[in-house]
Amino acid sequence: MAMRRLLRNICLPWNHRNSDAAITMIPWAWRLLPRNAARSVSTSSANQRAEDPHRQLEAYGYFLPIQTRWQDNDQNSHVNNAVYYSYFDTVISHYLIRYCGLKTSLLTSPQVGFMVTNQCKFHTPISFPQTPLAALAVEKVGRSSVCYRLALFPPKPTKELPSVNHHDLIDGLFAGHPKLAQFDTLACTTGSSVHVFVNPATNKPENLPEDFRRGLQKLMSPA
Repeated sequence: MAMRRLLRNICLPWNHRNSDAAITMIPWAWRLLPRNAARSVSTSSANQRAEDPHRQLEAYGYFLPIQTRWQDNDQNSHVNNAVYYSYFDTVISHYLIRYCGLKTSLLTSPQVGFMVTNQCKFHTPISFPQTPLAALAVEKVGRSSVCYRLALFPPKPTKELPSVNHHDLIDGLFAGHPKLAQFDTLACTTGSSVHVFVNPATNKPENLPEDFRRGLQKLMSPA
């Protein structure tokens, strides 16, 4: 009940009207469909890819290369669906700590973030040892809440791996950085989440500090 109260007046996850995951159909399953149905599904998927602005690289303002690990793969040799949430959590926390001044110790932090909603849509798979690019945008900054839009972009299918260095992992990349050209412009995974920041002593919503708010507003999407 308390969590429901926290969620009032917080933005709904983006694309909530179409929350079903976009699943890539395995090859043998296509043969089970009538020819017209298979063609219809293929055309619909292509149109959806073209029309979904949240899959476009240009829709995001901050990026962080993610080094996949062998343990991220499941028995299908793809990154397991639950692991994507850890990638998204990493890019959010990285930006908040690096550019918004978030304190991660309960002894020194005046506020902590509770993740109250998460959503993820899978379009195409990735696997270890790929190094995808996590992307972050901010859709809304409320009194104590933040609505994020997220995506993961695979490296372009070339023989050369993306040239990621130490500074890229420490500072991240902002829109317009030349290294973004090494990654696909169409996301393999998209998602959204909502943070509510609370006082750690009372667990009640806390107003966002102005400098914290300004850091988040730098990633506000144009729309």
